[in-house]
Amino acid sequence: MSFTQVDELIRHDHNALHAEDVCIFLREYKAGAGYEGETNSLIVNLKKKPSERQTKGGWHYKGRAIKQFSKELATSLNPKWLDEATLVPIPGSKAPDHPDYDDRMEQICKGIRDGLDVRSIVKQTASMDASHTAGDGNRASVEELIENYQIDENLTEPTPVNIGIFDDVLTVGRHYRAMHTVLSERFPGVPITGIFVARTIHPNPFEGIDLSGVL
Repeated sequence: MSFTQVDELIRHDHNALHAEDVCIFLREYKAGAGYEGETNSLIVNLKKKPSERQTKGGWHYKGRAIKQFSKELATSLNPKWLDEATLVPIPGSKAPDHPDYDDRMEQICKGIRDGLDVRSIVKQTASMDASHTAGDGNRASVEELIENYQIDENLTEPTPVNIGIFDDVLTVGRHYRAMHTVLSERFPGVPITGIFVARTIHPNPFEGIDLSGVL
């Protein structure tokens, strides 16, 4: 499995990104398809809520997904880049005092290999609706996310040489753009790369429909 870079051919699917943003992904997640296919199954299990651990079955699948993604990143990322990079997980939608606070991104990063520089430099100050459950009109804007992000100055030293912003799924790209803004202001000139397990794709509404009489 190897990374694909978001380029001008698919950037319109992630329209919060800027042309100069460097973002890479391993898989494609099909929106609205539930557990259909390996990638969707892994992502859905990864997003299981911590508050449901005791009331719903299948929690062990979340742990399996975390280990699977750590392994894939370990075999796909350049080891020389990893030697000098600082991996910064995008914080989950819930603040640390919320019952659904989830550090799965940090767990995936730390599982890539021992000794990596993994730092949750950016904290979320208040809980928000998760993007994958909020309706389009309720999703936080880039500006709202920036307002809700805070640099943890206790984690800023040593100054990063390369930053990898990590998240599970790239959809519109708002969280990445907000993280990029906050981190580039704190560490001007430091190269930043967005690293994603998957990007969201939307099924073709005409798939399976016979258009031979129209086209």
